[in-house]
Amino acid sequence: LPNIAKENKIELYNTLGKYTIGLFHGEDNMVTNMAQFTSLLFYSLPDVSWVGFYLFEPEATDLLVLAPFQGKPACTRIPIGKGVCGTAAEKCEVLVVDDVSTFDGHIACDDDTKSEIVIPIMSNNKLYGVLDIDSAILNRFDEKDVKGLQFLMDMFVQHHF
Repeated sequence: LPNIAKENKIELYNTLGKYTIGLFHGEDNMVTNMAQFTSLLFYSLPDVSWVGFYLFEPEATDLLVLAPFQGKPACTRIPIGKGVCGTAAEKCEVLVVDDVSTFDGHIACDDDTKSEIVIPIMSNNKLYGVLDIDSAILNRFDEKDVKGLQFLMDMFVQHHF
């Protein structure tokens, strides 16, 4: 895994892109790749406490349902439009929350979470789910994280959709 201490964020995300290509090479099973991808991010990104996917299930009355993740046990179902994940899914846009205690309707799956970033999984204007990353540190995520994680999510989408 990348040596985070020696790399800046841009270099880190570029390195993670190379690892992502390697993880996905020859493997088309989406659940396997989700598990590998969340592990890569959880163990490579500094100061994160949870990394995971929620998949959109329109047949289950517009819910996001927990998928592969790394970290503490989590909320299993999140309605579209509720909490940070559900709001990002509803708006189909990246959502960065510097302090989750100030986010109206935040769903506290882990009381230690202080900040959060959610990247929608989109292909052909269709929502497939979200990638959710939490931190126990306020203001953990910035524009470099948005760009870097969107870059990695684009790789994931290209491989699976």
